[in-house]
Amino acid sequence: MPDLPLYWDQAKTQLMKNDQILRKIILRYEDGPLPSVSPFVTLVRAILAQQASRKTAHAQWLNFSDQYGLQPEPENIAILSAGSLQEIGLPLRKAEYIIGVSQHFAQGQIDIDRLDGLDNEQVIKALCKIRGIGRWTAEMFLIFNLRRADVLPLDDAALLKAISMHYFSGEPVSRFEAREVAQAWAPWCTVATWHLWRSLNAVAVHY
Repeated sequence: MPDLPLYWDQAKTQLMKNDQILRKIILRYEDGPLPSVSPFVTLVRAILAQQASRKTAHAQWLNFSDQYGLQPEPENIAILSAGSLQEIGLPLRKAEYIIGVSQHFAQGQIDIDRLDGLDNEQVIKALCKIRGIGRWTAEMFLIFNLRRADVLPLDDAALLKAISMHYFSGEPVSRFEAREVAQAWAPWCTVATWHLWRSLNAVAVHY
């Protein structure tokens, strides 16, 4: 069984019942793993993915992980300069964000147990207080680390593209229209989103 949340199968069953378009998409792709990585790594990878192509973000992550490991300790990154991360191919602004996030972890300012006890909007509000983390990044954290079942990242360009392609014949889609479509997905928006991502790229998405 792939590394997936316990709710996954139940969510797929309900989504296929409620949405015939999504049913076809879900049946087309086998479940890929949703790997469990550290909260710090999830945020690093999400920061690298901000306003970047998947190829670019992946290349930057490979550079970072080759230098500091697949599961780097925040304390080891917190002492670095932004310039040292620039030297391995990271943009200056993202290098600054990653070091700032690592310092929050190193100083105990990000409490995962506390975050896990909050609802989705409270988690987003808490994380968005940190420089470099916006709503989209916080939503990726909800999906890939806290594994929340009902996250709808309407700022995600790939999700909007997939909704446009499958529900609007490729016509541009607004966030309002996307939210209207997604009403049929609650409370399993995370699983719907993941499969719509898969419909654009056969490789499973994870941060």
